[in-house]
This record gives sequence, structure tokens and C-alpha cells, in this order.
Amino acid sequence: MRVLIVGAGIGGLTAARGLLAAGHEVTVLERAPVLRAGGGAITLWGGGPAVLADLNVDLRGLGQRLTAIEARTAAGRVVSAIDMERIETGLGTPTVVIPRGPLLDRLARDLPEGTVRFGARFARLRERGDEVRVWTEDGAAYGADLLIGADGVRSGVRAALGGDADPPVTGVASRQGLIPTPVDLGSRGLMIVGRAGDVGLSPAGDGLAQWFCDVPWPPATAGGRPLETLRERYGGWASPVPELLEALSGVDLEAFPHHRVKVRRWARGRCVLLGDAAHAMPPTFALGANQVLEDVWALLRHLAAVPATATATALRAYERDRRRRAATASLVATRSLAVTGPMTVFQGERPMRVTSAVPSRLTTRGVIALHRTISGRLRNRRDTAMGEPGRTPV
Repeated sequence: MRVLIVGAGIGGLTAARGLLAAGHEVTVLERAPVLRAGGGAITLWGGGPAVLADLNVDLRGLGQRLTAIEARTAAGRVVSAIDMERIETGLGTPTVVIPRGPLLDRLARDLPEGTVRFGARFARLRERGDEVRVWTEDGAAYGADLLIGADGVRSGVRAALGGDADPPVTGVASRQGLIPTPVDLGSRGLMIVGRAGDVGLSPAGDGLAQWFCDVPWPPATAGGRPLETLRERYGGWASPVPELLEALSGVDLEAFPHHRVKVRRWARGRCVLLGDAAHAMPPTFALGANQVLEDVWALLRHLAAVPATATATALRAYERDRRRRAATASLVATRSLAVTGPMTVFQGERPMRVTSAVPSRLTTRGVIALHRTISGRLRNRRDTAMGEPGRTPV
């Protein structure tokens, strides 16, 4: 089957690997001139690493495996510490923070030459019979038996299928990126929570740290000074926030607005959406990239279960399989943070005190339960271990 993928991000490249391994002919259209490494690092945990392992993506030598994640108040009090080694034992997968650029390079490394067409910006599509035709802005035309829109939150494929071209923001953005580690983190990730928002700091390997600070979006004043805004907002917080803010001098403080995309239909005919194009969510709890990989696993599994003549049936089954799990992940990510208006249950001092009283083993069980709820890949592993039928994706 001829498959055309729009978007060479994590979802598009992972889907390309799986489809090529299954014997399909794959072309990836990417509007940028090179693979885009913006946004710093990606946290892979839950079903995400399992999907990559299924597709023989070797993550050795990339990033930093986390052994603990601490949640702290703005005053520096530790309210919970999640033992990530217990999470790893419970789920069977590690938690790894990997810079986005090296991860994309690793995903693209084994693709046949010419699989990814750079500088190819999607313009329009047309479905006719058993074929989908796509045109790029330079006038080039491509024919395919299946079109996958993996082109992100402002998906052109989604817009061509009748969805929003530019979905609204949630009112929050993260300024984030990679910097030399400002403090000794070891293998711990930190989530510092307060009324102003969240600040995060995690080791990402090779002496680098992934950082983020949440801010209201859009900003009240256009063309302001981002670092001054962060210092005003978070300058009174306890260590390591002052060290982080000091390390941001001279750093490009790129903002990534939070979106929550809701699409009425993910699939139409021989066209389907994947990842942020179908269900973009805030980066809180690092669920987004892992949900993208869950999409890929489910799509490969359903395509493998039917003949090529029943592709539309497979796409509908994929949507039914993934929609509820992705919606649950999106709800968890969206309701955990507010930088204006009423505080969420995760941000008030009283709820934080309650959280600190919860035994760590119960927190661990809660995290494991969440991942099993939103991961078809982990559920498949569990069902197979219990003797129920399971299917591998390729």
C-alpha cells in the first residue's frame, strides 16, 4: 500500500518506520528544510518506550533515565516523591528524558534515502475512489492509498478534512528549552508548583537540563521582555528556581502555547489524523508525546488486521480504539494547571498538604493505573500475559 504522511515529527517518523517494516511504500512530506528540534526535550514513559522498542528504535545513549520525580511547593517543601524505578517495574518501561533533536535523528536514521521530502508544505487534498491525492505549495502532486496527517497542532490535513486550522489556546504557554544543568539534579526530575504556575527541571543527559516555566498566554503586553516577566513571576520561589532564572540570561526563551484540540472525526475515507493533529494537549505530566506513540501503535495494529481493501474500516477501528484514551490523557493534562483565575486542585496549599500525606506507594499505584488506562500498548502486554489474545503492531 502507498502511504503518504504529512509531518516528520515524532509521530510521522515513527509511523513511517512501522509502515515500512510492514512492507508498505511510504513517503513523508515535511514543510521545514530539516528535522525540527525546537522545544527542548521529550519525556518518554508509560507506553511510549514500549512502542519504540516494538519498532526496534534503540534509545541507548540518548538522554537521561529518571529514578525519581519530586513535587515541591514554591517555598521548597517536598510534598511527594515518586519512585520512578517502581513505576518502571510496574509498567515494564523506563522514564527517559531525551533531547528532541537526537530523538528525531534516531527515528530517521534507518529510513531509506528519499523517504522524507523536506520543504514540502501541504496545500490541499482530494479523495477520489481508492486514491488520495495531495498537492504541496510548490505544485507537486502525490498519490496514495492512505494519507496520515501527523502535522501537529496547526494541522493542514485536519483543516482540509473540515477541522480547525488554528485551534484556540488554553490561556497558558510554557517557555522552555535545554540549558547546561544549573544545579546538580542527579537522576531526579523536579516539578515545582505554586499559584503562579508550574516550573519544571529535569536532567536530559550530556550535562543538559530540560526546563520550563508556565506563563499566561497571550501575554498582556506584546513585545515584552520574557526573562523579566519570568523573574517577576517566579523570582521569590525557593531553590533551584533562582539558579534556573540566572542560567536563562541570554537564552532564547521560546514560548509554546498550550492547545487542547478536539476533533469530531479523526478519520474520513482513506485519510486519518494522528497525534497533535487529532488531540493536542498541554504538556503537563508529559503525556502528549507518549500519546502520539500510542496512536502509531494502534494505527499499525488495526491496519495489519485487515486487507488493504478495508483500509477505511481499519481507520474507524483505530479512532474508536484511541479516542477515549486520548481524551482521558487530555483531561488530566488540562485540569492540573491554571496561571490565572481559580486555582486547580493541584495548586492550592491545602490540596498540596493532603498530597504530602498520601503514602508514596499509593501515589505510585495511581501513576501506574493512569498509564494503564491511557495506554493500549500496555494493556495489550497485560492481556497477552494473562492469556488473552494480543496482536503485535507489525
